Amino acid sequence: MTDQTRPMRAPWGDIAPKLTEISDSVLFDDIWCRPGLSPRDRSMITVAGLISLYRTNELPFHLGKALENGVTREEIVEIVTHLAFYAGWPTASTAIGIVRQAFEQADAKAAPAA
Repeated sequence: MTDQTRPMRAPWGDIAPKLTEISDSVLFDDIWCRPGLSPRDRSMITVAGLISLYRTNELPFHLGKALENGVTREEIVEIVTHLAFYAGWPTASTAIGIVRQAFEQADAKAAPAA
């Protein structure tokens, strides 16, 4: 598997090389590449889990990956709306603010350079 075909890489290799090695080989190269679920489905599950567990540090990265993996903006908003009833209104309110920022970053990334 080349770096171009790997779905993700751990971002902390400079400070925690072993944690990076384990994350890359087990989580990203094994779990994320298993055939039982598509990357799109895994992204939806991961985003829902991160929202529910109030994991605001990891959520922006995985929202970007979800968009890259084909999850639509409407589906992401629907995930947040659905979870408001299961994970709580404050959790959904916080998540929707992070979603807004992720959409703005995706738009900025997609905009042609002036």
